Amino acid sequence: MVIPDKEVVTGVLKTVMDPELLLSIWDLGLIYKLDVSEDKISIEMTLTTPLCPYGPALIDEVKQKLSLLAKEVIVELVFEPAWQPSEEVKMSLGMF
Repeated sequence: MVIPDKEVVTGVLKTVMDPELLLSIWDLGLIYKLDVSEDKISIEMTLTTPLCPYGPALIDEVKQKLSLLAKEVIVELVFEPAWQPSEEVKMSLGMF
């Protein structure tokens, strides 16, 4: 298997959409860390809130889509630091 390019992995993450906010998990800033090796992709991510009802579905979608690029996909869910939307995301969501 060819080592996937980080840009390709990022492109895949941009297709995983938060169903309530209608923005990708990448654009929302939910991905804190991304490591790509020959046969493994490791991600450290968070959710907009620890009680997000879509959390399990988002993680499953990430694993499913990235499993096409690597033999092993590891997604670690973290809540430190707590998610804070960027100014750009706030503008996109109409949060002033």
